[in-house]
Amino acid sequence: MQFEGKTVVVTGGAKGIGSACTRAFHKEGASVAVLDRDAGGIELADSLGARAIFIHCDVSREAEVSAAMSEVSSLLGGPDILVNNAGIQRYTTVTETTEEEWDLVMNVNLKSAFLCAKHAIPRMQERGAGVIVNISSVQAFISQKTVAPYVTSKTALLGLTRSIAVDYGPQIRCVAVCPGTVDTPMLRDAIQLSPDPEAVYQECMDMHLVKRIGTPEEVAALILLVAGPQGGFFTGQAIRIDGGLGITIAGSKREEF
Repeated sequence: MQFEGKTVVVTGGAKGIGSACTRAFHKEGASVAVLDRDAGGIELADSLGARAIFIHCDVSREAEVSAAMSEVSSLLGGPDILVNNAGIQRYTTVTETTEEEWDLVMNVNLKSAFLCAKHAIPRMQERGAGVIVNISSVQAFISQKTVAPYVTSKTALLGLTRSIAVDYGPQIRCVAVCPGTVDTPMLRDAIQLSPDPEAVYQECMDMHLVKRIGTPEEVAALILLVAGPQGGFFTGQAIRIDGGLGITIAGSKREEF
């Protein structure tokens, strides 16, 4: 029960990596607040019972974030740990991306992390310490085609991570966790856009050195490590959990060059 007495806020906590984090922190004794627009978070919080609440929140809007953090403080105390997990994907190039799409991805993936940190940090400082984990992506380092807004937003999160670590240390630690392909509803929805979803899924497995995709629970385990007492020397860093994605030269499957 390494997080007993701690309060954790998970954005986008209703499903995928966020849901796995919510369950894992709660199992380790934390009180957990799920911030999401997905009403599935209600069922998740109810299933966990005591020490779990759901707050309907558009984390890209400052007024809603401010109100949510106040509610967390009132009901649970804290927060002590913030997991900025909320994110969306759009499949466009720079020239194909509309201004509205660009702003949407930036607002959900990047602005939300800024806003949640802005309103969580003062409360963490009052409690003497805190940890912020920003969920970035392996695509902050390497990129596939046709994901310009997503890649830009996830790369920018690394700069936000460093800035928070520098500006608010040693009280506040901030770490970016950068997953490769993970079996989440967002991945499944994206694959269904393909004419041959099974082939795309197999390709996703093959491009990782471990020849499979990750699970939300594996990513959650890393997040608990960096957020917990054993992770106290992590700050300002981007940590990849990507199954070796992109390690081979240019991602090539060739054995000889």
